[in-house]
Amino acid sequence: MMHPVDTIKTRLQSQAILNGIQNQKNILQMVQSVWQVDGLKGFYRGVTPGIIGSLATGATYFGVIESTKKWIEDSHPSLRGHWAHFIAGAIGDTLGSFVYVPCEVMKQRMQVQGTITSWSSLAVKDGLAIKPGTQIYGYYTGMFNAGCSIWKSQGLKGLYAGYLSTLARDVPFAGLMVMFYESLKDVTEYVEQRWISSPNLHRNNSVEGLVLGGLAGGLSAYLTTPLDVVKTRLQVQGSTLRYTGWLDAIRSIWATEGMKGMFRGSIPRIAWYIPASALTFMAVEFLREHFNERVANDNLQNVSRLSVDKKSLQEVA
Repeated sequence: MMHPVDTIKTRLQSQAILNGIQNQKNILQMVQSVWQVDGLKGFYRGVTPGIIGSLATGATYFGVIESTKKWIEDSHPSLRGHWAHFIAGAIGDTLGSFVYVPCEVMKQRMQVQGTITSWSSLAVKDGLAIKPGTQIYGYYTGMFNAGCSIWKSQGLKGLYAGYLSTLARDVPFAGLMVMFYESLKDVTEYVEQRWISSPNLHRNNSVEGLVLGGLAGGLSAYLTTPLDVVKTRLQVQGSTLRYTGWLDAIRSIWATEGMKGMFRGSIPRIAWYIPASALTFMAVEFLREHFNERVANDNLQNVSRLSVDKKSLQEVA
């Protein structure tokens, strides 16, 4: 659903490499450019690796976060609360990165390419767009072709380009999002008990997850935007290296583009994560609530059966 917004964000953040620092577009200009040159198809380039990467991340993230959080709180009581939430979120996202990063590399390169016509007209030298010459990499017809091409030209290193910068972005992002979410839940519960306590008031966990998840995701996305800019440029640059690593990228972007360059693409990044995080946490709360209700009902049935059996045995005795 949010892939077109992510495409605009990726293009905004990578245009300094492809078009030069002086010719960078704003959000509206970028939307118009993609629509005029590539049409609707341009907004959905790279959607397949994007979906696969998101599935892998979501599965590992929420698959381990509950158990990790409980283990941390039980084995290290001093880390209870916000630190446990932060660490659990960070561990969950780190595990997902082994699948997510290669998918992200393929997705972002396909996003900046657009259609084959627009990509063929672009050539670069020393990381800046010039007249006809050598391209950064060939055009990818699909996810499989992208993976094979990157593997042949750059090997495993190419598929995991920007891996450390991805962790540098995602670990604090994941940790902050869970920490903000749990903190907002605590604040909401405190406000309800202190000022809005009523026996007729029923709190809908799904709606709460929708609102608080969106706020937590948006705030975390904004704070980690500079790390996202660095990651995007490292993954898009290909074999024509403009940055030797994430520290070099930070220094270079800051020196040439300043604060504005570090936060480029922050608005579409926030616009992507607010609904994405809101829907994700709403689904998690909905499933958690209904699963717990089912487990509770099953336990009640078992207790009922056990009490009857015990009584029957006593009568027989």
